[in-house]
Amino acid sequence: MPIKVGQDTAKTRRTLSVNGKSISYYSIPAATEAGLGDFSKLPAALKVVLENMLRFEDGGFSVSVDDIKAFAEWGAKGGQNPREIAYRPARVLMQDFTGVPAVVDLAAMRDGIKALGGDAQKINPLNPVDLVIDHSVMIDEFGNPRAFQMNVDREYERNMERYQFLKWGQGAFNNFRVVPPGTGICHQVNLEYLAQTVWTDTDQDGAEVAYPDTLVGTDSHTTMVNGMAVLGWGVGGIEAEAAMLGQPISMLIPEVIGFELTGQMVEGTTGTDLVLKVVEMLRAKGVVGKFVEFYGEGLDRLPLADRATIANMAPEYGATCGFFPIDGETLRYLRNTGRDEDRIALVEAYAKENGFWRDADYAPVYTDTLSLDMGTIVPAISGPKRPQDYVALTDAKAAFTREMAETFKRPMGKEVAVKGEDYTMESGKVVIASITSCTNTSNPYVMIGAGLVARKAAALGLNRKPWVKTSLAPGSQVVSAYLEAAGLQEDLDKVGFNLVGYGCTTCIGNSGPIQKEISEAIAEGDLVATSVLSGNRNFEGRISPDVRANYLASPPLVVVYALAGTLDIDLTSEPIGTDKDGNDVYMKDIWPSTQEVAELVEQTVTREAFQSKYADVFKGDEKWQAVETTDAETYDWPATSTYIQNPPYFQGMGTEPGTISNISGAKVLAILGDMVTTDHISPAGSFATTTPAGKYLTERQVAPREFNSYGSRRGNHEIMMRGTFANIRIKNEMLDGVEGGYTKGPDGQQTSIYEASMAYQEQGTPLVVFGGEQYGAGSSRDWAAKGTALLGVKAVIAESFERIHRSNLVGMGVIPFEFTGGDNRKSLGLKGDETVAISGLDTIQPLQDVPCTITYGDGSEKTITLKCRIDTAPEIEYIENGGVLHYVLRNLAKAS
Repeated sequence: MPIKVGQDTAKTRRTLSVNGKSISYYSIPAATEAGLGDFSKLPAALKVVLENMLRFEDGGFSVSVDDIKAFAEWGAKGGQNPREIAYRPARVLMQDFTGVPAVVDLAAMRDGIKALGGDAQKINPLNPVDLVIDHSVMIDEFGNPRAFQMNVDREYERNMERYQFLKWGQGAFNNFRVVPPGTGICHQVNLEYLAQTVWTDTDQDGAEVAYPDTLVGTDSHTTMVNGMAVLGWGVGGIEAEAAMLGQPISMLIPEVIGFELTGQMVEGTTGTDLVLKVVEMLRAKGVVGKFVEFYGEGLDRLPLADRATIANMAPEYGATCGFFPIDGETLRYLRNTGRDEDRIALVEAYAKENGFWRDADYAPVYTDTLSLDMGTIVPAISGPKRPQDYVALTDAKAAFTREMAETFKRPMGKEVAVKGEDYTMESGKVVIASITSCTNTSNPYVMIGAGLVARKAAALGLNRKPWVKTSLAPGSQVVSAYLEAAGLQEDLDKVGFNLVGYGCTTCIGNSGPIQKEISEAIAEGDLVATSVLSGNRNFEGRISPDVRANYLASPPLVVVYALAGTLDIDLTSEPIGTDKDGNDVYMKDIWPSTQEVAELVEQTVTREAFQSKYADVFKGDEKWQAVETTDAETYDWPATSTYIQNPPYFQGMGTEPGTISNISGAKVLAILGDMVTTDHISPAGSFATTTPAGKYLTERQVAPREFNSYGSRRGNHEIMMRGTFANIRIKNEMLDGVEGGYTKGPDGQQTSIYEASMAYQEQGTPLVVFGGEQYGAGSSRDWAAKGTALLGVKAVIAESFERIHRSNLVGMGVIPFEFTGGDNRKSLGLKGDETVAISGLDTIQPLQDVPCTITYGDGSEKTITLKCRIDTAPEIEYIENGGVLHYVLRNLAKAS
């Protein structure tokens, strides 16, 4: 489908000649020549957004000349000018956990537009959408040659309904492609194949236009591709659906923090060690809602794989993105991963002509800066609950002892027998060691490093400890190709790291069950079992219900910890085991040199491997090709399905929007603390038969073995409502020391949050939720907002919000508010028996302060001021319509 660009093109449209071919583009230097402002000192990340304004200006896209001039003012004001703009990314990326509910919404919108008298074909993506099925494989089998095939077979058994639905979507919608299961993780597939750095398409006049590759994705780690100079970030499925259907992303011109990298990595350190330090520094700096751009002479020695690792963890350091400009390393990576030579030539020519190229003279203006000498990086891990909790490896043992005393309040050294085994369990023992996640499995330097650790360990006779569940889940099939080419997969197999699947696995909570007897021993002793994973997330309750302390580490360190079997060890000075002759073996004895790793990467990570593995990326294996589905414009919702149900959002919807009403008589559903993540609000992992979701499935004769996970059930709103605020580690401060999804119902008695919500909704009582700082951190989980809305919550009042979740709440018609004047849930003495009224909403403007009256249980009242976090004018319209999708649906129905 041709792109539609702005009509007023004479000032900035230019032609570029590449390999004898002419192609049009929108020139930033030409905009300066036309008198629109001086943009020469803008960071490259912001130039990408500026080009978007040039391309769509005066084409009926809500982009004005003043929007363009605002970027020059940004530079003149030292990196600040928070003007609202309408931004249009080139494409959308999805994974199946977030993609299934997005396609469910699109299918429901087709039903909805027909009910409003419109044309179902109006509900079609206008921009290219790629959905990669990567979140569904679970580690049931591990540590043996059968693991991969058995896990794949179980994946299809569990998820056939979902896969049939996605296949229907692939046929029913235009511009929508599905990458089948077993291919890889969406961000790695994006980095290695889908992304182009400079995108091309034809405009409405048939002319070919080059422009920066940009995207939004329904996964927070969409940011990974910024390592390849592709501007992208995570949004909730709700916002992504709106973008697919032609809605611009309303945003403020962001501040850009410059992060200077100098020096070079020293022997014994990895890109993972670097990113964990970067996360710690940027979290301390405070970059929520900002772009981070990396610059400095250190980039000359930083491989793109390491850049991608740093860009991947932007959600963990809180930024919208972590961007690396185009340079020679970008071109090298494009070539090595099999991109077309004409594309590579275009990227270089375009970047140099349009001011995107990083060379020795690159010195833009930044809002603020910070610096890191990479020569100071040391081996490290992060944990036990947050990615920013950086721990140098030399301090890891002592830090764990402190966590036991201060965080978990449990003694060290308590041993519990494991039934039928000749070992005991105690706190600190590693029960899960997983090489997993896009963050590090995309990086051949750390993956080859892990293989070499395994080779050296196996040669000495070392093996994983018997209580450690080990797994290897690469982010793409290319990883297997180079591990096998290097002969390292055989070595990894010897120490238990057999291939278990191509997908997110442990990182998303699909770690599967640990041995029953080990689980029972942990519960019996109330022990703090640990996991070590090469992922990006270690939030409470995410990795495994048996594990309280989760640590992020490089793949080589994951292997070492599997060999050692415990966090209660100083890997830098204590032996991790003994060799065949009974001699102590230390980590330094099996750690590969930087040269060893680099030589193997050079030999085995080839252009041919990428071209071969991605040749038929959309075809899939025999199992995918055998999936049967219907061929129809609208979806025939199966009444008995427990995976896919028609959501209630658009049922009974009228043609006209409503108005925003003041909130009165609202009761409190939950009072939550700081850093409540979207994992707390809407968990992705497994659930028990005793939970509301478990009871729902049991009532429908679904056996516990077939429960699968919350993530895989996101196409069924009935389960997801019951799973909202149901994380096993969430703490509602209305209750004293109780963990899990509980609250007080209308009768004042403890009950599940779901049951309390239903009781309040039956009475017609609106609900509010109170929170602390960084409310909604973590994944771009749209169900954290959808579930909140379906539970009858009208407002969330917190000290601060993470970017994506705030946007998702607005997109579902739930209004976010922030405390002002030093007020918070503690200073106000909230207990949960209060009644809340918020006025001023009937005349609301963006970021307006409004009064909130709290009536306490004893009848006393206090009025405070809240900042309404409806940030932009379009968001007011979204709330009036009941959500962004309702807004889009009404407009499309009128247009058709």
